[in-house]
Amino acid sequence: MHKTLEYIYGWCYPLFRKWSIGDTIAAYSSLLINVAILSFLTYVIYMIFRFFLVTVMAVAAKKTRTKFDDLLISNKTAKYISHLIPLLFIYKSVPVILNDYVYWETVFGKLVGVYIILLILWIVRTIFNALRDYLKMKPEYSDKPIDSYIQVIMLILWMIGVAVIISEVFDVKANTMLATLGAVSAIILLIFRDTLLGFVASVQVSLNDMVRIGDWITFDKFGADGDVIEINLATVKVRNFDNTTTTIPTYSLISDSFRNWRGMLNSDGRRIKRHLLIRAKSIRFLNAEELQKMKQIQLISDYIDSRQKEIDQYNDMHEIDKSLPLNGRNLTNFGLYRKYITSYLENYPSLNKDMILLCRQLQPTAQGIPLEIYTFTKDKKFENYEYIMADIFDHIIAAIGFFDLEIFELSTGKEIQQ
Repeated sequence: MHKTLEYIYGWCYPLFRKWSIGDTIAAYSSLLINVAILSFLTYVIYMIFRFFLVTVMAVAAKKTRTKFDDLLISNKTAKYISHLIPLLFIYKSVPVILNDYVYWETVFGKLVGVYIILLILWIVRTIFNALRDYLKMKPEYSDKPIDSYIQVIMLILWMIGVAVIISEVFDVKANTMLATLGAVSAIILLIFRDTLLGFVASVQVSLNDMVRIGDWITFDKFGADGDVIEINLATVKVRNFDNTTTTIPTYSLISDSFRNWRGMLNSDGRRIKRHLLIRAKSIRFLNAEELQKMKQIQLISDYIDSRQKEIDQYNDMHEIDKSLPLNGRNLTNFGLYRKYITSYLENYPSLNKDMILLCRQLQPTAQGIPLEIYTFTKDKKFENYEYIMADIFDHIIAAIGFFDLEIFELSTGKEIQQ
């Protein structure tokens, strides 16, 4: 090949000298012509190999079932590979063209060598990008932080590539370069602080399975409330439910507290935990006439009969004076209302009866007595969950008047005047 290159580039100078052109002019003229020839041949070789590689990969992609080769084409892998042959041609041609220019031969040789290293890194990156896209199409890898893994690998490769480039350009030995890097390690740590923190965080997030792509997370510090759509070395992207995007530093996932709703989505139900504030002054004992009227409420009619029979037996046994309702045991409107809500929830079809289901009374507050509903829905989808919860509370709020209870509300000016 060397003789072929000498034949291609070696005819100019002897011809110019044959025409009695001065040595200096002949040398620089032949140099310019050879550079033009090199540029033309490089372009032709590039176009030929690019057409050949793209065509071959396209034909192969159509005949194979796998999508990986299609992704290689979409990530322009063939385009970058087609640069390699022209670069090798330049790398071999430069010593012949610049044979009499030792300094420039060294400079251009190093530049071409550097570009070859960078090109190899770009080719590797496109292959990894294609691999990333391919793995994301697989259900078993769809929730894995593939971007983080690839970025870590590429970071290591780039560090190796930069080390080789420095060694190539400055003729620095490997042990000397390592010693120099050790001396400036503090500066390197300062410059690449976020990258190193992101790297450590990505490894911990992956090993501990803290976050996956597709997880619903809530991160109040960054205003994030939505699904994780991307996890990479430096950031985690969250698509909020209002279709905005929040970017969270990866290391914040291990340094700050956030909520991951994956456990809820993988469980058998989604929790409803909400309370009403009942006015304390509206809670009272019920007399026989009121109890008789409340027996018309089907969900608690049997309960009232059995409970009242038990209470009457207790009061008769202990000879309780019932002229005063406070004496002995009695039913209250609040207690019957709690029993009614419990029965209503037990008969509600969209709740998971195998999980906790209760209506409980919480610590009294200045605004009233909290009556909390604690149960789980079978359907965990956001809009269905909200509908079920609203439907339940629509009913129990409307039912409260039948028990002669009142919900606490701040008084308005109009109510004060009345």
